[in-house]
Amino acid sequence: MVALNWRRWIGANTAPAAEQVGGTGARILAVSGEAFGQPRYATDAAAAEAICRAANATVVVAPGTSRPMRILGGVSHRLGGQIDTHVANLQPGPTVTRWYYRQRIEALLDRSHRPWFLAVDSGAFPAYSEPPAAASVESISVELSPRTAVLGKKAPKTGQQTIPPDAKVLFVAGAGWTKKQKDGTVRVRQAAELIIGFVNEAQASLGSSKSLVDLSGAGQDVLPFLSHLNQVGQTGSTPRHPKGLATCCHGEEPHVVGWRFITERRAVNLDANCGWARGKADVLYVADAFEVMMKVNEMLTASRH
Repeated sequence: MVALNWRRWIGANTAPAAEQVGGTGARILAVSGEAFGQPRYATDAAAAEAICRAANATVVVAPGTSRPMRILGGVSHRLGGQIDTHVANLQPGPTVTRWYYRQRIEALLDRSHRPWFLAVDSGAFPAYSEPPAAASVESISVELSPRTAVLGKKAPKTGQQTIPPDAKVLFVAGAGWTKKQKDGTVRVRQAAELIIGFVNEAQASLGSSKSLVDLSGAGQDVLPFLSHLNQVGQTGSTPRHPKGLATCCHGEEPHVVGWRFITERRAVNLDANCGWARGKADVLYVADAFEVMMKVNEMLTASRH
């Protein structure tokens, strides 16, 4: 079995990262060099193929994140293998667990075909936390003739990042934020300030219901920082944050599908009979989300100072 990790086994300098798992006693093969420091299909695929061939891999496990997912299908084809993605669990055998039909059906899979490539979803296993130790790294040489070059990187400012992958909390905004409030007014601008204020202060990840993301198509005012990438639920993503807070969401099935793997669920809604009150949230605050989030943001700001 080979475990491919792009921060450890493929990169500009893999030795320091390999020491993080040196205590496992595993054989470590790595491809390093400046050409592998940037994500690029030609170099990443060549490096992964070289490692798999050098190890005579029969089962290849990799994280289901953007960089490896771009190339795993191609590497599997080069080696005559088969691939399964969105693996939720892995047992000896190996046997893998995977969800189907919008996370309503759980299936156990195995294959006799080798090599077998497995892309494991983020959060499926706890992070390795043993202390670093000296590691012996076998360097694999790869000849390259890349057709593309990385000229630079452009990234949003930290405050503009609304989907941090390592966030501890998922904050979900529902369409109620853009509707008339109890005073009869629509307060989209204030809603935007409260929501992005909490996301930045708490370093939370921001989710949204489909209705809120699609409001622009109906000509209504929308929250300016939301896109379909933020969509959570039956037609969006299924996040794995430890905690979740839903605000102005009704908590029916399409929304709750996106919360299946969240351990602690809380919701804020003025309707005491909403879907969250029917066993779908650990705690439901029957309150005005504007007032609640204003107070929460004040407390977060005070604690920071």
